Amino acid sequence: MEDQREALRKIITTLAVKNEEIQSFIYSLKQMLLNVEANSAKVQEDLEAEFQSLFSLLEELKEGMLMKIKQDRASRAYELQNQLAACTRALESSEELLETANQTLQATDREDFPQAAKQIKDGVTMAPAFRLSLKAKVSDNMSHLMVDFAQERRMLQALTFLPVPSAPVIDLAESLVADNCVTLVWRMPDEDNKIDHYVLEYRRTNFEGPPRLKEDQPWMVIEGIQQTEYTLTGLKFDMKYMNFRVKACNKAVSGEFSEPVTLETPAFMFRLDASTSHQNLRVDDLSVEWDAMGGKVQDIKAREKDGKGRTASPVNSPARGTPSPKRMPSGRGGRDRFTAESYTVLGDTLIDGGEHYWEVRYEPDSKAFGLGVAYRSLGRFEQLGKTAASWCVYVNNWLQVSFTAKHANKAKVLDTPVPDCLGVHCDFHQGLLSFYNARTKQLLHTFKAKFTQPLLPAFTVWCGSFHVTAGLQVPSSVRCLQKRGSATSSSNASLT
Repeated sequence: MEDQREALRKIITTLAVKNEEIQSFIYSLKQMLLNVEANSAKVQEDLEAEFQSLFSLLEELKEGMLMKIKQDRASRAYELQNQLAACTRALESSEELLETANQTLQATDREDFPQAAKQIKDGVTMAPAFRLSLKAKVSDNMSHLMVDFAQERRMLQALTFLPVPSAPVIDLAESLVADNCVTLVWRMPDEDNKIDHYVLEYRRTNFEGPPRLKEDQPWMVIEGIQQTEYTLTGLKFDMKYMNFRVKACNKAVSGEFSEPVTLETPAFMFRLDASTSHQNLRVDDLSVEWDAMGGKVQDIKAREKDGKGRTASPVNSPARGTPSPKRMPSGRGGRDRFTAESYTVLGDTLIDGGEHYWEVRYEPDSKAFGLGVAYRSLGRFEQLGKTAASWCVYVNNWLQVSFTAKHANKAKVLDTPVPDCLGVHCDFHQGLLSFYNARTKQLLHTFKAKFTQPLLPAFTVWCGSFHVTAGLQVPSSVRCLQKRGSATSSSNASLT
């Protein structure tokens, strides 16, 4: 009995669910009927407006052309009337001369004849009839003001509703990723002169291949693109790939998106490892500020109680996605963090191959500031550049200004103005560590070394602050300098 009741309940539940689905579908159909009425009225209104606009344009064109005919007719009539009046006056003058000449020929007074003949001769010579052009100044042909709308009629007869644009095709061979910019190029499979603009959408991802349906990162939209290519500039490549898709739009409707593509965006992305930092350094993601009170025990306890003084876990960061295998676990906390006068903090990602680039902007009023790379084994009391485990450039604004390159406790003075933003280029396999003016890409110094261990970005600051920009690709200008051998020629022979 209970089994039958349970089976009946299931049947009733299934039927009730089906009834709800049918009711929902009925509501949807009714709403669609209303939408059909409203949308058809709207497109009919738009169609009438478009034809009225066309009629108005034709009326304006007709009025303009009629005015041109009237002006041409008035101009020609004026010229012909003036020429007719001049001819009439010349004819009247000639007839008067003829009559006078005939009378002179019939005269019998021989004494007056020579004088009269001379007057007639002078009159004939100066007669207007001999100065007239007997050719009409203007033509009476007006056929050049006629029109033939045969081609236009064919075009109007071919008018139809706007078609839905085809989906563009992204050209991967022409697309380019360089200098933290992405240039995307696409084409239309069919010629379409009704396209008004394109819409580009992109998003960052850590997954290779086609875009995934479920993705934390939202699509970013760029509208109103007029050409079949677009360049995204000033990007920060904090994830490994970017998805792209494009659609074409005419005045009325947009087409389907292109087949999405995924482009690799290789760049060196890291954060500062707060567990390594000196207690006088306040670390916030990629920013550091020196704090004279940071070493006080009570201040440490207060910050730990409030949950401050620690950066967010890189693994749990929403922008991080899949953690990098090179990212170092926090293992220098407590007794192993830098101390004494080593106001140092390290990056959290190892460099064990390839080329990498990052930039650092420090406050000009910092008393001391340094940046470079170091082995993980750098001692907690050791300062950057004063051991064989670290390489750096160092700015000292205390008492006197100095700008030096340091390694293994040897220093080389750099005879160049200190920029406010420095770029670091590390080529692990070539053993090159180069420093640049980040704004002009001027080479400041290059270390030539044989790295025997993985490296970490390293920074030091005293009485000041700095900010790191990661997620950057190696600039093209830096690659060109290295290819030309400029970096090698600037090697620090005096520090080895």
